[in-house]
Amino acid sequence: MVVSACPYALDLTGSHLAEEAARLRQHGPAARVTLPDGVPAWAVTRHSSARRLLVDPRISKDARRHWPPLADGRIGEDWPLYHWVSAQNMLTAYGTEHTRLRRLVSGAFTPRRSAAMRPRVQTLTAALLKALAARPAGQSVDLITHFALELPVQVICELFGVLDEGDRHTLRHGLSESVRTSARAEEVRQAQTSVHQALAQLVAVKRLAPADDLTSALIAARDEDGTRLSESELVDTLMLVIGAGYETTVNLLGNAIVELLSHPDQLRQVRDGAVGWDAVVEETLRMRGPAAFVPLRFALQDIDLGEGVVIRQGDAVLISFAATGLDPDEHGSDAARFDVARGERRDHLAFGHGVHYCLGASLARLEAAVALPALFERFPHMRLARPVQELEPTVSFVTNGYRSVPAVLTPEPGR
Repeated sequence: MVVSACPYALDLTGSHLAEEAARLRQHGPAARVTLPDGVPAWAVTRHSSARRLLVDPRISKDARRHWPPLADGRIGEDWPLYHWVSAQNMLTAYGTEHTRLRRLVSGAFTPRRSAAMRPRVQTLTAALLKALAARPAGQSVDLITHFALELPVQVICELFGVLDEGDRHTLRHGLSESVRTSARAEEVRQAQTSVHQALAQLVAVKRLAPADDLTSALIAARDEDGTRLSESELVDTLMLVIGAGYETTVNLLGNAIVELLSHPDQLRQVRDGAVGWDAVVEETLRMRGPAAFVPLRFALQDIDLGEGVVIRQGDAVLISFAATGLDPDEHGSDAARFDVARGERRDHLAFGHGVHYCLGASLARLEAAVALPALFERFPHMRLARPVQELEPTVSFVTNGYRSVPAVLTPEPGR
């Protein structure tokens, strides 16, 4: 892949995120790129530049207030990424609005509350492993579909009281389509509509029969004081936290499994106890971060990043969280190499930085810390069914993972 002179049209399929990031990094602290329909933006792939912008008060995520193309109608519902800039939730809020929305949800995702979920995560993991073990020996199984995706979906749906299996399927499919950035605008709209309908129905049910779940808690906050959370904000917030609550963890689990199976020497160190599982989780987050570009941020005024790069007021900004972990200036000349011996370093930006730091980070880490050792202990002879080079990435420049991870869990009898 060749990145020509800027502006460069980003690959919306996310097929070569690492290679694309390395080339964009050569253009300075930010590079001029184009999004669907030629919409211009700045792409940030350097760790230092990203970290700086993530805490800069001159950067907003509120497109309605701070992105001229949306405000004056040049960007409309027919734009494929429209839902990323039009939703009303924490992801798109700025300043006091962001603080208000985040405070309503943050109590549900404290490290203490996440830690309290460990027994339930262990139970769900054990059930999934039991089902995997029942499969015929020697046959290939997709660990994304039957493990890496299933566990976080069950965890987040239980948290928010989504008990109906049909609703879970609707949410899973619709939210997956929402991050497929190569999809047409109409496909995204259909997926978003199905998710909104399912969540609106969930809200209606929980309003009539509240339960001990986070959906009921958000409804109570909205109904006690309607100014704190509008009805549209309620549904959009549910969509955000449920989607983010499983998509990130799916990729974290899948990426860690692939890296360990691709590096048997490092897997051996982990099994021997020379390296802890927390180090595996953090190295996976750094080197194969579960999120890539997350649209969009906007400059409130001109920002000089140095090296002749000035982001102008109203310009759109994309930060690649996956690329920052591969920055040799921050992580060394071997940044592109998976190495669990780096230890439990958390100086990466896989979960963001600043006021928009991922609320579900502690829960994602917990799920990985439980699921990964359990999987490798249950299937010590597990191997990839296809060479790692043949594994297909997710069709998105927002997420950074694999569409499937076929693996043989146990050898055929007699082998």
